[in-house]
Amino acid sequence: MVDGQIQMTDPTCKACQGIWPREDHFIADLGLSQAYLHDDQFFPGWTLVVLKRHATELFHLSSTERIQLMEEVSLVAQSLAQVYAARKINYELLGNQLPHIHWHLIPRLTDDPAPLKPVWVVQHDLKLLSESDLRSAVQLLQQALQSVS
Repeated sequence: MVDGQIQMTDPTCKACQGIWPREDHFIADLGLSQAYLHDDQFFPGWTLVVLKRHATELFHLSSTERIQLMEEVSLVAQSLAQVYAARKINYELLGNQLPHIHWHLIPRLTDDPAPLKPVWVVQHDLKLLSESDLRSAVQLLQQALQSVS
């Protein structure tokens, strides 16, 4: 467990068990949530914002939590836009495969291979970063988060 992380509450949930996302992809503790770089970097900068406690629906959160969570998502999106010079940020909150509130934030870049399609339908080979590239990407995002907060 990374410093600053808190234990979540559903023992059957991969996010709560700490199995997903990967610890070495940890970017920052944001308050109610934590940011991680997604494993697949075919779309550079693809980031996850994962709620630290178990909930599956936005309506399970108090209005104060929903507001704070959206502020945290916006902070990460602003950092991604800055680091990757994104033309647009895609925001995805699904949960059918992993029923735990987590946002996918995907910077869409000028050289995007499919600018009009959602990332889910773009066929591609999984792009994993080397350990050094992963560390560099995480550091850039950590610095950007500090500059926009």
